[in-house]
Amino acid sequence: MAKQEKVQTPSLYVNTDAGVALLNLSQAYYKDTYSLVNSDELLEIIKLYLDSKNPEYDDDAFDNATPTQYVSVLKKILIDDDSAFDKYDPKDILASVEELYSFYRSLLRVTVINYNNSKIAGNEFKMIDSHLNDLVREAYRVVEEKLQGYPNQTYRQVNAGSNASILVQTHDWPIPEGYDQLRDIDFIDTVMLRPPMMMHTKSNKREGVFSAVDENPIKRFHGQKGQWYCYPAKIGESLAYIYFNVDYLVNGIALSNLFQLARPDEVQGQKPDLILLFGLKETEGMVSHYYHDTANDIWVGEVPYTDKTTYFGYMKKMCLTLHNLHQIYSGRLPIHGSMLRVRFTNGKEKNVVFFGDSGAGKSESIEAMQEIADDKIVDMETIFDDMGSFATGEDGKVYAQGTETGAFVRLDDLSSAVAFNNMDRGVYLNPELSNARVIIPADAYENIIKHHPIDMWVYANNYDDKVGIHRFDNEDEAKKVFVAGKRKALGTTDEVGMSTTFFANPFGPVQEEEKTKPIIDKIFNKLFNNGVYVGEVYTHLGNDKSKEALQESARELLDVLMNN
Repeated sequence: MAKQEKVQTPSLYVNTDAGVALLNLSQAYYKDTYSLVNSDELLEIIKLYLDSKNPEYDDDAFDNATPTQYVSVLKKILIDDDSAFDKYDPKDILASVEELYSFYRSLLRVTVINYNNSKIAGNEFKMIDSHLNDLVREAYRVVEEKLQGYPNQTYRQVNAGSNASILVQTHDWPIPEGYDQLRDIDFIDTVMLRPPMMMHTKSNKREGVFSAVDENPIKRFHGQKGQWYCYPAKIGESLAYIYFNVDYLVNGIALSNLFQLARPDEVQGQKPDLILLFGLKETEGMVSHYYHDTANDIWVGEVPYTDKTTYFGYMKKMCLTLHNLHQIYSGRLPIHGSMLRVRFTNGKEKNVVFFGDSGAGKSESIEAMQEIADDKIVDMETIFDDMGSFATGEDGKVYAQGTETGAFVRLDDLSSAVAFNNMDRGVYLNPELSNARVIIPADAYENIIKHHPIDMWVYANNYDDKVGIHRFDNEDEAKKVFVAGKRKALGTTDEVGMSTTFFANPFGPVQEEEKTKPIIDKIFNKLFNNGVYVGEVYTHLGNDKSKEALQESARELLDVLMNN
């Protein structure tokens, strides 16, 4: 990352370059606005704000005050001491206070409460964070109204103090030999978000694939308590301990809208299937890697501390790569795709899986189906949005299972109805840029991990200039298309133009082709033996973004689902 302006105390951590602020409310609690204004934490925020300014030299400019003088003036304003204006003009003070308020609110502001120290119950934890928001908002308004000389007529109840809050604690789990560095790192127990959240990162695109290394990345981990946190996630049926550097709070907080947070009783005493170390400054070559610790049966991933890896796609895709590798070694087939359950008015219910690499048109096909849905459709439910897995049951049939409870989607791909209906629950990433994303809750964990039957599996073909759908005559014809993983890349990663990816999935199958191929053969054989519709849907997205062509394909697909 670039040069950083930081504050680091036992109660406050701020990194303006990373755009994050973490306030430990177990060590800093404010009863009222006066204790807030008198706090060391506010003084540190003011220091950072004044350091960020470059005012013209003028002794009477309020931005040239020292941090201590700045706080002194605020105190005098609160108690109606007119000596606050002996040196500084009220209008100048007001302008500076407005900028200070905006400066603080431009950061991702997260409060943390340590359950081990305070024994604070969940409801109290939320109330304490809400109290902070009330105090910051009240202090700002009192100062503002006194400086402008009249009360406001419009009040906006913004999240003045924090965007999110986390309750953390340590857990005892069977730490293997060589992993002792993880022992003191706090686990996130509970997360409270204040959506909609607008977050920004230095990077907005993912590059390359993740490769294996011969040395366990845990040897390069030297993180300390308070500088690293662990998000214990349930990814499908895998248990993942996702450790992230505090400068990657944007990624760590966003996880709560994507992966199910494991309960304390699901962590205590449990060895994880996956461990991710996100934001390692010691990473060799500054490239993302993974390692299979066969002795302890743990997949370990590492993502380096760079501007590039601030993009949330690195967090999500490394988690899914580790999970998919774990699935392959368990005999299951990772699926890069989306699964939709459609209920029709004629009483039929069908499950369809869309398959393909990034930009092929999986999400867009679902959106098209939702847009053209009429009185023939009762309900459309997304089972998984990006990644799932296929496995055979004892009855010889193939079943699908999801991984994520949320969806990480491009804003451009969402219909206005879907976007606005989920706005109040979304975590938005770089909404002003191309490839802007939103993470929204999609389904309950209990539903995504069920074993869902499959009625149709279609490859999202964005490169052929055709419209509609096509059913493959045999498994060899189908495998040829699915395994080739062709698509016309649309710039959502570092690829542009026609590309091929083994089984359209660079997150596991590409790394383990030889172990994946026999599973592919088995799954296709079972699907064709059971008469499941296996085909392709022409999305047209590699040639144009014509809604007409995509919707025509969606109509044909819906007709087949409803009438067969």
